[in-house]
Amino acid sequence: MRKAAAEDVLRIAAWVFILTRSDYNGGVSRCFVGGKATSMSLPQSQPHYTVAEYLALERESEERHEYLDGQIYAMAGESEEHRDICVNIVCELSSQLRGGPCRAWTKDVKVRSGPTPKPYQTAKGLFSYPDVVVVCGERQYHDQRRDVLLNPAIIIEVLSSSTEAFDRGEKFRRDRTYLESLTDYVLVSHTMPVVERYRRRPNGEWVLASSIGLEGNLALPSIDCTLHLSEVYDRVSFPAEDDDEE
Repeated sequence: MRKAAAEDVLRIAAWVFILTRSDYNGGVSRCFVGGKATSMSLPQSQPHYTVAEYLALERESEERHEYLDGQIYAMAGESEEHRDICVNIVCELSSQLRGGPCRAWTKDVKVRSGPTPKPYQTAKGLFSYPDVVVVCGERQYHDQRRDVLLNPAIIIEVLSSSTEAFDRGEKFRRDRTYLESLTDYVLVSHTMPVVERYRRRPNGEWVLASSIGLEGNLALPSIDCTLHLSEVYDRVSFPAEDDDEE
């Protein structure tokens, strides 16, 4: 036990050293993981981590990181608009879900979108922090720490220009493939009042519905809720559109 603990301490120290040393001989890699822009200093040969190593590091860290196929990525900060939209969504959903079997969470819950990892092996999978998660009924977790959710019903991501492709593509593919509980995947623009919802049909097909404009509403029948865009975008300022010049 002492040897294992010492090895964990050394591994954590080495990882922190790589992340924080400004003169490290490596390139700067900017990646898009879990719908957030991430950046970190990386060595020329990137180390790979098991899920157990990632979780041990993450649970001791003051900053949030995400895991993608053996790599660990530090999460970047969020804009004011992003934060406001997330809080608005949680407030609206929580008021409609009160007293029922479902609840809305934001920010600090990890979701595992991948196969069950094997001990001491680097896993193909994604551990991400969705902007908003709705979970219904009994919660299922990766382990006894109860900080990695396995059965979200709805995942909501607030888009940005740098992360939109990942949220629409690879992240959605992994979430719908590995999360059997997932009924809805919702994408929210932060530059204009647009909300899109992908809903899983009983045959496994995903169908798209969207709402545009502050007068619009988007139903979430699986949890008997409705997103009112006027509430989603309450106190959110949109970037001014440039006039076309002759």
